Amino acid sequence: MKLIDKLRNKRHLEDYEYEYLLTKLSDNEKAYLFEQARAVAQENFGNKVFIRGLIEFSNYCKNNCYYCGIRRDNEKVERYRLNKEDVLECCQTGYQLGFRTFVLQSGEDDSYRVNEMSDIIRTIRDKYPDCAITLSMGEKDKHTYEQYFHAGANRYLLRHESINEKHYASLHPEGMHIQTRVQCLKDLKEIGFQTGSGIMVGSPKQTTQNLIEDIKFLEELSPEMIGIGPYLPHEDTPFKEEAKGSMDTTLILLAIMRLMHPQALIPSTTALATIDPTGRDQGILAGANVVMPNLSPLTMRKKYQLYNDKACMDDEAAESLDSLNKRLEKIGYTISYDRGDFKGEKDV
Repeated sequence: MKLIDKLRNKRHLEDYEYEYLLTKLSDNEKAYLFEQARAVAQENFGNKVFIRGLIEFSNYCKNNCYYCGIRRDNEKVERYRLNKEDVLECCQTGYQLGFRTFVLQSGEDDSYRVNEMSDIIRTIRDKYPDCAITLSMGEKDKHTYEQYFHAGANRYLLRHESINEKHYASLHPEGMHIQTRVQCLKDLKEIGFQTGSGIMVGSPKQTTQNLIEDIKFLEELSPEMIGIGPYLPHEDTPFKEEAKGSMDTTLILLAIMRLMHPQALIPSTTALATIDPTGRDQGILAGANVVMPNLSPLTMRKKYQLYNDKACMDDEAAESLDSLNKRLEKIGYTISYDRGDFKGEKDV
């Protein structure tokens, strides 16, 4: 318990102490860790959970990451792209439902030229000036990020996945480098984006030491948003036989992140909801304060499959906010319809 109190107060531990948290906690210690993470989240956000409307606007990707269901060489994917009108229709639906943040996510699809994407962002900004616009489109050059920012985007999500160079290389094909990903994150923060990073927990060949390195990298980066989700395999990838990531370790890491980054925006991810029907609830009870219901067109949701059996209907759907709120109320929380901007010392 003293170690958990130390983390809450100091927001930093030594490597061997992180190793203890990740591998040796008793059930009582885990319960205390989650209790402290909840307390910190409630100190900063009350019992509110922010909602983001997720719009997966393209499942094309130029990359061939070994773990990803929409990787370039997966010929079984039914590919699609949404045009500007499609995206705006999703935003209109989301706005009417009460969403005040739109998350535009895609594979790394270069068919959307910079000016075209900037026009989509600018139009959303003009139509919905009270909303935040988050992008999750992968690695771009700094000039492209700047154009998106000046068009009206506020936030950018880019999980680093693994800061260890050897482990990162084992997850990605030749030509992709962790140094490039880190430079993108630095560029995003320098431009002024509220920046999100994070990891897949339990990805193939990941070690406890890798996770400790990731914790320390996130401590140094100090992102405004942190995504922690379990690795889940996809049947049409080279990693199809690999085991799922641990729910337990994911929740421990999520709680560690909350104690280290008290004001960060931390989602209870769709991957958590996929690995366990109560996963989203457990994530919130471990310190998460964001959920991202799906606003994509109903006909497209099943086509954006990064991993098998992705939860995108029922309580993961934007149309089910009443059901989501009832589930949250059962664990002592309620939906917040605010934009939910980062409010820390580095508020942008």
